[in-house]
Amino acid sequence: MDMQLAPAPLVTDPRRRLILFFFLMTAMFMATLDNQIVSTALPTIVGEFGHLERFGWIGSAYLLSLSAVMPLYGKLGDLFGRKYVMMTAIMIFTVGSTVCGLAVSMNTLIAARVLQGLGGGGIMVSIFAVNADLFEPRERARYQSYSSLVLMASGAIGPVLGGTMSDLFGWRSIFLVNVPIGFIVLTGLAFMLPYRKPHRRPKIDYAGALLLAMTTTSIVLATDSSELFGALISPESIGIVVFGVVCAVTWVFVERRASEPIVPLQLFRNSTFSLLLVISIMGGAIAIGMVNYLALFLQTTTGLSPSAAGLLFILLTGGLVCGSLSAGRIISKTGRYKPFAIASLTCSAIAFALMSQIHAGTPIAFIGAVMMLHGIGIGLAQQVPVIGVQNAAPARDVGAATGSVTLSRMGGASIAISIYGAIIASELGKVGVSIPGVADIEQLTPKMMAALPEASRQAVADTYAAAFSPLFMTSCAIALIGLAAAIMLKPVQLPRAGETTKPQPATAEAAE
Repeated sequence: MDMQLAPAPLVTDPRRRLILFFFLMTAMFMATLDNQIVSTALPTIVGEFGHLERFGWIGSAYLLSLSAVMPLYGKLGDLFGRKYVMMTAIMIFTVGSTVCGLAVSMNTLIAARVLQGLGGGGIMVSIFAVNADLFEPRERARYQSYSSLVLMASGAIGPVLGGTMSDLFGWRSIFLVNVPIGFIVLTGLAFMLPYRKPHRRPKIDYAGALLLAMTTTSIVLATDSSELFGALISPESIGIVVFGVVCAVTWVFVERRASEPIVPLQLFRNSTFSLLLVISIMGGAIAIGMVNYLALFLQTTTGLSPSAAGLLFILLTGGLVCGSLSAGRIISKTGRYKPFAIASLTCSAIAFALMSQIHAGTPIAFIGAVMMLHGIGIGLAQQVPVIGVQNAAPARDVGAATGSVTLSRMGGASIAISIYGAIIASELGKVGVSIPGVADIEQLTPKMMAALPEASRQAVADTYAAAFSPLFMTSCAIALIGLAAAIMLKPVQLPRAGETTKPQPATAEAAE
């Protein structure tokens, strides 16, 4: 083990570091909230603009562009320094939010969501990379747990906040509220975050960036093909899959020859990096990908109103807070993260196995307890993939490694959202009997459901409970795949400041 001096943090004053961390968390809350806040406002937006067939694109367009640019931002931060890369991302996001709020048609809104995602992807990657510059590995575990908390709190608060703001101020307010927040965060970072110039001559791998963006876009489009082309296997979806495979193979060849690859391929030689990517993909699928479907499940199966269903998410968030904070503190003390990855995915697998057995008459208290267990599961390992890869990657590639993990998490979420959607659509499509008072079960809003006679309402609840059962079993299987990867992890111990096996991310430039 190489012994070396304690890493010189980017900011030494603890108070200034905390204020900076607060600005970073505000930016992260803004970027992640925007994916969830739209879910409850979507029916209102469709009511104004029409084009129900493009409904899914308001969410997918944001996730698509967000995923496509994540690795690029990580690499740009390594090459140019994180400060200005992050500020550019916040600026793009704020402009995108303004255009969303002023949208005049469904197409304008979808285009503006793409612009928003181009900024949002940069915000999420840059925040984790800046954290690596501000805190040493053990301390980082604690602060990363707060970041993860913000990430999931936005997921839990989003649907409630979106519905409330749409009712009070109209749906445009959910986008326009980002504009003042964006300006405040930009000003704070401009004055408080020091600029550390990397001692590397920037050589941007444009071909690698473009090919990786096209590969991730193909994956999201292929999983969305049942929504886009009417069937999961259609000539268009097969064409997209073939195009994606060609892009992926070409990308590997390009990255091998690039002097500054977007994702250095030698990272994959480290089994810890590869296993953490698998855990990250599965984690994204069962945590972020499940939020909207849990909201739909609660509203249709239990008959709760959107705001009452939103309150059950408080239990999910409560479990998440407990899991995340306790895991962050213990990892900070012991330096070991493998046990938390195993415990986390075990909790989630059990929670989904129990959810698959929930029927229309199940007591709300039981559903709440299962949601809390799922929350604890997500919280326990929320920060593990990021901390793990930042520790496993060489100092010069911390940004690229962080970008890869964040991309895999969002990629897992967007693929899962499409798979879950296809399961629900096919299960509801099998319903042969028509329910009195229901023309199309898929277009039933919670208000319309509340107005139905008791017998019809019960029939709708039973239909949805039956449709959700295979969806939860699929989630359980995804959690078990993640669990297998977690068991295969090496029992790594994070170094303390000043004792390290390699140069610390916080002294990336100093080490070079």
